[in-house]
Amino acid sequence: MIVSAEKTTFTHRDAPLRVYGVPEFARTGELRRLPDAVIQAATNISEKLGRRCPGGRLAFRTNSESFTVRISFETLDIDKGMSIYAAQSASVFIGPHTDSRFAGLVGPAGYDELTFEKSFKKSPETEDILIFFPRNEIVREISVTLEEGSEVFAPTPYRMEPPVVFYGSSITEGGCCANHHNAYNAILSRRLDCDFVNLGFSGGAKGELALAEYIAGLDMSLFVYDYDHNAPNCAHLRETHYPLYERFRKLRPDVPILMLSRPASRSVYKLDNRDVILDTLRKARAAGDMLVEFIDGSTYFGPDSELCFVDNVHPNDLGFYKMATTIEPVLRRMLGL
Repeated sequence: MIVSAEKTTFTHRDAPLRVYGVPEFARTGELRRLPDAVIQAATNISEKLGRRCPGGRLAFRTNSESFTVRISFETLDIDKGMSIYAAQSASVFIGPHTDSRFAGLVGPAGYDELTFEKSFKKSPETEDILIFFPRNEIVREISVTLEEGSEVFAPTPYRMEPPVVFYGSSITEGGCCANHHNAYNAILSRRLDCDFVNLGFSGGAKGELALAEYIAGLDMSLFVYDYDHNAPNCAHLRETHYPLYERFRKLRPDVPILMLSRPASRSVYKLDNRDVILDTLRKARAAGDMLVEFIDGSTYFGPDSELCFVDNVHPNDLGFYKMATTIEPVLRRMLGL
């Protein structure tokens, strides 16, 4: 679709712009990851966690030499582990998916500013623009204003669609990298040229069957799950991990599944939790499921693991980079890339 920018301002609702990574947007037109019924059934996920959209992206192509991104929030709260740059700002990329250049951030000046904007310049060539939604807040609207007389097109499709769906903890959600486009799943999306959905829920991923059923209803190429850190204890993980696999597999028998144990430094790694996940893998394969794989979270970081964390729980940018580097070849093989 080609639109001459006689109309110069487009919101996230307007074609040919496209929203990626927000499952409910395609269904309802709302910027939210979960419907209310799933939030209520899950019990551990707050309304804000279900409505904010980490991993969501707004994409289009244009020959406009400048453009302005404007964002309005419904919420704005301080995160003790992440700055405004990391948690409340949108990241803007220009160029092809696997070789895009980081153009900068669009974020509030302080915690009292719910609407803000920033302008960017680019070449006169028609190029892809990708805007990562802010991680932490509920977004009311994102709009893009182009130069008069320019053209706007639908974005270049990802090589791999449908998306890879990630379910897990605050780490899955992107905590605590300096810029949320450096979360391990976002890095993998750029490297593999694949769409993705981020269903990380800070403190709220407990392996509920309501989430397994919701996730199983999504269009996807592969399912990754890693909620080890949110399990309050090993017994809870044992009670929920295989049932989550079993429920998902019953509903989606042909989707590959990658299981991860917690990313952790050597000093806090929990072997008992890892063994629970390995038990799920063994049971699945004993039942004939060859579409399951496992990665041990203790293998991500190497001997310098203490350099890879903010608080000995959440990876920093180096930690996420190492996670993505370890996971990438496994995903490539599982996706047949």
